[in-house]
Amino acid sequence: MNLLEVSGVRKQEGNEEVLKGVSFTQKEFQKIAIVGESGSGKSTLLKIIGGLTQADGGQVLFENVRVKGPLERLLPGQPGIAYLSQHYELRNHYRMEEILSYANTNLSDEEADALYELCHISHLMKRKNDQLSGGEKQRVALARLLTTAPRLLILDEPFSNLDPIHKNTLKKVIREIGERFDITCLMVSHDPVDTLSWADEIIIMKDGQILQQGAPQQVYSQPVNEYAAALFGSYNLIPAAAAKDFKGLPGINVNGKSLYIRPERFEITDKKEHTLKGTVTEVHFMGSIYEIAVQLPSSVVTVKTGNSHHRKGEEIHLSLSPDDVWYA
Repeated sequence: MNLLEVSGVRKQEGNEEVLKGVSFTQKEFQKIAIVGESGSGKSTLLKIIGGLTQADGGQVLFENVRVKGPLERLLPGQPGIAYLSQHYELRNHYRMEEILSYANTNLSDEEADALYELCHISHLMKRKNDQLSGGEKQRVALARLLTTAPRLLILDEPFSNLDPIHKNTLKKVIREIGERFDITCLMVSHDPVDTLSWADEIIIMKDGQILQQGAPQQVYSQPVNEYAAALFGSYNLIPAAAAKDFKGLPGINVNGKSLYIRPERFEITDKKEHTLKGTVTEVHFMGSIYEIAVQLPSSVVTVKTGNSHHRKGEEIHLSLSPDDVWYA
């Protein structure tokens, strides 16, 4: 049975149709991430699912009960659904222990302490709002929501404006929450790459519609178009006219279409047969990898490798699996 069913949801804002009939389902404990460029309708969709924004069409069912919008309820929000925005919304001039105590109506002291430990906020209890960093405020706000024992947790760009240290801490907290508590999570992230290792399924949105939906491996390796490809990092676009360079590779279909290939999919090999022969024209150190530019007869491709011994002017051979190429 589906925990959440979104059917034909529409939203109009002024002359703009922000959502154009969005539909998807989410099973219990399934982790879904929604990604897309700014203005694609992601956050508006989450607010409608949480009962915080009124839809103009379609419906949302949570546990087979229709989610009502703010025009239909005295207090906006759907019982059983918790919505974490990127703005924290913690009351000023209160210690964190006071804020959390007022919110906790479900957990015992022992359970609450375990939750605060999980959220990495036990040491913040005596501090007030103005004594916390953005990442610390976000984790306190998350713990406050979890004390209500929601069945669905909506995370609206939870990593926005966080430095790398607090971002990694919050990532760990969100992952552990999914493993330790009976909570289903639905996330929007401004950086789609953050969702690849977390989500069971990724929904790509553009212009208020779902463009692609599938497992992280699928949307990363087989995006439906260049927009979807660009969301998840760098890629090589080989125009149809230059695709002839790839003719000798087994399984590669040179059929008049352009080829798309992620840089890390190329393998540098000692083999000479059934490979691409090229010359290294640039080498850039990127931390854990090296990014090199390779001149082929008709095009230049970017290759990511862990090897540090490649130099400009070097002749190399590249191999490629047919599964690592998509066509457009």
